[in-house]
Amino acid sequence: MKPGCLCLLLACSCVTVLPSDLGSAESSVRLSLNENIPPHQKMGLCVQQDLKVLIPLMMRDLPNYANRVTQRARRRSREVDIFSYVLIAGNPEFAPLPTAANLSSSPSPTEPIEQVFFTTLERQYTAGRPVQIQQFHRLLLTKSQNGWILVMMESQLGTYPVKLSPTPPRNSSNGTIAQAVNLWLRDCQAGEIKGG
Repeated sequence: MKPGCLCLLLACSCVTVLPSDLGSAESSVRLSLNENIPPHQKMGLCVQQDLKVLIPLMMRDLPNYANRVTQRARRRSREVDIFSYVLIAGNPEFAPLPTAANLSSSPSPTEPIEQVFFTTLERQYTAGRPVQIQQFHRLLLTKSQNGWILVMMESQLGTYPVKLSPTPPRNSSNGTIAQAVNLWLRDCQAGEIKGG
């Protein structure tokens, strides 16, 4: 990416962008990318598609989304900076496991909940030293009028290559990967995700 260029999924726009203006510059580029798409076509991909079609597209884009979430959350003033980069997301599986009878954020029972399992490989830096880790995610999604939405997410932390058993599942619905999933679904509903 060239200095002064803001690149989103579909195009690059070269402007002078100050860090404080990044959010507004990103929004204006998103608007310019969408202005020629008819409203009825913008949500088509996310609303109409089966998860087995959408999830491979999400896996393709998820590292970029997650890394942007991480960069925005980093506190550069800390003496010890611990952060990670998602290198790859993949291995989606769709065979369901039993879910809790009453999920706190679940929709009404008439809306079925679909499950997706996938893995992320990440490189974590602690005091400048890289360590590779992998996380195993269980993603629960349901369909709304506007497309798929995240209901809940659980994650387990493991080593790479595998040496130890992964940690017990923890609720990661507010974590980096879940935030990245929500952003991707938002962009999908806005017609900004390119298929294929």
